[in-house]
Amino acid sequence: VQLQAFGGGLVQPGGSLRLSCVVSGNFFRINTMGWYRQAPGKQRELVAMIGLRGETHYTDSVTGRFIISRDDEANTVYLQMNSLKPEDTAVYYCNADVATETRSGLRFNEYWGQGTQVTVSS
Repeated sequence: VQLQAFGGGLVQPGGSLRLSCVVSGNFFRINTMGWYRQAPGKQRELVAMIGLRGETHYTDSVTGRFIISRDDEANTVYLQMNSLKPEDTAVYYCNADVATETRSGLRFNEYWGQGTQVTVSS
């Protein structure tokens, strides 16, 4: 199972970016999907997550500005980021909880994408 993130870049304050993350490989089902970020000198933090039934959770600092969504047919999770601020600058990582089939039943593992840089600056 591999995760590949796309869509990072340089944007001015107040601008928008859309991140995408595609899950590929041999698996049974993707459960929770999410986005994390890590700014220089800081710990990685959860930005947003979306459950199997579409339920969402956002960290307080992005609530009302970011929207997470998923397309299960395309095995993709998105993060629409609006009204970006300089403090949103970070490397963004996608994350997925993926179920694979084994002889003894379903096995759940957590996978990470490679990270994509988002820089908000004028």
